Amino acid sequence: MAKDMTLLWGSGSAPCWRVMIALEEKNLQGYNHKLLSFDKMEHKSQEVLDINPRGQLPSFKHGDNIVNESYAACFYLESQFKSQGNRLIPDSPAEQALTYQRMFEGLALYEKVGGVIYYEYYVPEEERHDSALKRNKEALVTELKLWEGYLKKLGSGSFVAGKTFSLADVTVFPTVAVLFQFGLSAERYSVLGEYYALLKDRPSIKASWPPEWLQDTKGEDTLKDI
Repeated sequence: MAKDMTLLWGSGSAPCWRVMIALEEKNLQGYNHKLLSFDKMEHKSQEVLDINPRGQLPSFKHGDNIVNESYAACFYLESQFKSQGNRLIPDSPAEQALTYQRMFEGLALYEKVGGVIYYEYYVPEEERHDSALKRNKEALVTELKLWEGYLKKLGSGSFVAGKTFSLADVTVFPTVAVLFQFGLSAERYSVLGEYYALLKDRPSIKASWPPEWLQDTKGEDTLKDI
């Protein structure tokens, strides 16, 4: 089963990590995988383009089926291996609704995190403005407060969509981990900090933890003042 799967991925990439957590949760260890370097532009190699014409990671293939978008790959894995490993989509319509809602809201959080962390990477120097970066930071603060409120409403020890670990956590946790890896204060954002602490040692997450983060335990300080 897993031997028919191939994942091309990059370390520290939240989208790649989502798929890796899903694979672990579904007990699909032993899949073929290859770590590629963004810095060396290996995601634009022919090896990737043969699977993913966009030249992006993750690039995922199961047999003849190609599913490159991280959310699509997570849904695919849960659908194809529903009875294997941990179930990631609850049966209750209310719980399903909240799971899907938080999953796709997670994309907004990821976008706003990227707008601050990767501002200098994506925006040419001549087009950078302090006012634009300030707006990005303010948008991120608003988003963080929203997620703090969601988790606080659910109560201590909750996952993002309730009392059960779900596909919402598979997709959202990597973004939360990026926040703290880049210096977000767990004291200032204590509810998100509690959620991060709750999940960081989960077996599926530990097994797929970005290798470069294991080497750089201090992380970055880009978000220390957020």
